[in-house]
Amino acid sequence: MTNLPTIGRFAPSPSGPLHFGSLLAGVASYCDAKAQGGRWLVRIEDLDPPREPAGTAAIILDQLLAFGLQWDGDVLYQSERLEAYAAALTQLANEGLCFRCECTRADLRAQGNVYSGRCRAQGVSARDLQYDDAHGGRAEAALRVRVGDERIAIVDRVQGHFEQALKKDVGDFVVRRKDGLFAYQLAVVIDDAYQGVTDIVRGIDLLDSTPRQRCLQDYLGLPEPRYAHLPVVVDAAGDKLSKQSFAQAIDPAQASMLLTRCLAFLGQEPSSTLADANPQEILSWAVNHWDMQRVPKLATLPNA
Repeated sequence: MTNLPTIGRFAPSPSGPLHFGSLLAGVASYCDAKAQGGRWLVRIEDLDPPREPAGTAAIILDQLLAFGLQWDGDVLYQSERLEAYAAALTQLANEGLCFRCECTRADLRAQGNVYSGRCRAQGVSARDLQYDDAHGGRAEAALRVRVGDERIAIVDRVQGHFEQALKKDVGDFVVRRKDGLFAYQLAVVIDDAYQGVTDIVRGIDLLDSTPRQRCLQDYLGLPEPRYAHLPVVVDAAGDKLSKQSFAQAIDPAQASMLLTRCLAFLGQEPSSTLADANPQEILSWAVNHWDMQRVPKLATLPNA
């Protein structure tokens, strides 16, 4: 991996405009990729249409440009990648690595929120998946991936050593939902490999997902990127800023102030000379001075 050209990415879901927390992740991933002389890609993770208001993807792209965050190449939309995800499911099925599961959320709660494996015996074949595709998915069953007993460890560039015993801590996990939509865990590893992503910089709320993604990368023979998980920004109540909690959208008129604030949150100690700088000048300074080792190892940062 170290000999490959650096490729970073920012992958928002279009469930609402970008807020300060998502801007923080975007700025960090941009600066990290560019500081290594690499490319920075943007991917729109539009796999859940009921949660994606029309026009939101365009709003997000406009916000990025207003903040000087110009991506390299074309924007990739996950909604245009469904065949690739279906092919990955077929590969897993052919290797006996996934199965149908009819368990409800209530069933999962009764299992202690760690999947017990109660549907493991059902299995699924490539022919079953072809039938599902022809009939829009089977609403009564999700597809889960079988996990082993081993512990999966990563060395995160911010958080350090992190490991998880998937079978004990998570259980077999979902790769296609009951409604027929592909799960985040599957789509993200397929697209990171497709785009040649070498470095993933994102919020610590996704650290717990990383062993599942490592598992799928191993099963599917995909490369393993480096990871850096940042503190997430929280509100006065200690809750993560999110679109679901109606976090305030970032204002392009305040781009310079918000970019400088992001850099301060990320421990980069922005120069006082940036007080009157435009977004491009601020980002240029940030790239030239970027140091991942200065990013706080905290789980959360207050939005104050």
